[in-house]
Amino acid sequence: MSAASASPAAPTRTWWIVGVLGCLAMLAVAVWFGLSATLGRVSWQTTSYAVRDDAHVEVSFRIDRPADTEVTCTVKAMDVRFGAVGLADVVIPAGPQRQVTHTEVIRTTARAVTGTVTRCVTS
Repeated sequence: MSAASASPAAPTRTWWIVGVLGCLAMLAVAVWFGLSATLGRVSWQTTSYAVRDDAHVEVSFRIDRPADTEVTCTVKAMDVRFGAVGLADVVIPAGPQRQVTHTEVIRTTARAVTGTVTRCVTS
C-alpha cells in the first residue's frame, strides 16, 4: 500500500521543482534586464533653484554618471506659464567621481519662477 501512495506524490513534487526553477529563471532574467537598462546610464536630479533677480536663476543639481565620463546637461529656466525664459547647456568635465553636484546661474529674458535640468547626455 505504501508503494501505491508514493506514485502520485512523485509527479506533484516534480512539478513543484519545475515551477520553482522556472520562477527563479524568470527572476534572474528580470534582474538582468533591470541592471542592463540602468548601468552606465546618466541620471540627474534638480536639488534646488533660486531666482536671483529678473535676469538670473540659480539651479543646483546632482548627476550620477559612469566615472571618467563627460556629461552635457540642459538647464532651463521657466516663467509662470512654464514658458522657457532661459536655456543653457552645461558641460560637466570627466572625472573619477560617479556622483557630481553642480550649480549653474542661468541668464533669463524675463523673470523666472523655476529652474530645472531637462536632460543630461554623455558628450
